Amino acid sequence: MTAVVVEDNVLALEMLVNDITKYHKEIKIIATAKSVIEAAKKLQNKQPDILFLDIMLGDGTGFDLLEIFPNLTSKIIFVTASDAYAIRAFKFAAIDYILKPYSNEDLEKSIHKAKQQIEPQKEQLNILKQAVTQPKDSLKRISLYTQDKIIVVNIEDIIRCKSDNNYTTFYLKNNTKILVSKTLKYYADMLKEFNFLRVHQSHLINKSQIKEFIKSDGGYLILNDNSNIPVSVRKKAEVIDFLKTI
Repeated sequence: MTAVVVEDNVLALEMLVNDITKYHKEIKIIATAKSVIEAAKKLQNKQPDILFLDIMLGDGTGFDLLEIFPNLTSKIIFVTASDAYAIRAFKFAAIDYILKPYSNEDLEKSIHKAKQQIEPQKEQLNILKQAVTQPKDSLKRISLYTQDKIIVVNIEDIIRCKSDNNYTTFYLKNNTKILVSKTLKYYADMLKEFNFLRVHQSHLINKSQIKEFIKSDGGYLILNDNSNIPVSVRKKAEVIDFLKTI
């Protein structure tokens, strides 16, 4: 397999090249670049099997490079610094990445995934680009990785999420259900800033979808899709306080 490494930090570039050369002899690095312009020139000649792409470059971003080559066939391994906004962006876009500083295990996992991965959809890359380049803007969409495809949905269209062990089912306004292989906690952490509340061990709800709170039978919510959602004892006060502010 061939690879091109795009990284504007000289030390980080040398380290990544050395690690790939030393530990992944099945990969041959055919070019390196430190900027969007330099990378564009290198990719004009030959597209590699794998492109290691830093997000923030001196003369632009990795997204600028992808826009120059909209039909790029390379598997992309994004490389990013440990920035809270960047990590959040990759989670919402459901795209894998290497977080600097990385371990050899991180590198090995990312290469293994790259060999098997489906290319990110344009919508996923748009979510990622918006979240990274405009971190203060509120995200509006999220990518959900199902067993056989990736579905991009509007966050405001999510009514609720239900836990099923290590899986989560999303219930949307259009009456569709989407099953993803991530825990409810994973999404509760992601969506808490978007008006979502985990009201029970098995339930995460969109607060804007609450229709009624029934105090009897231990307390439960009726949402706009007419679902009955139990409220745990420790979450009851938080739910009542929220309803008082509406």
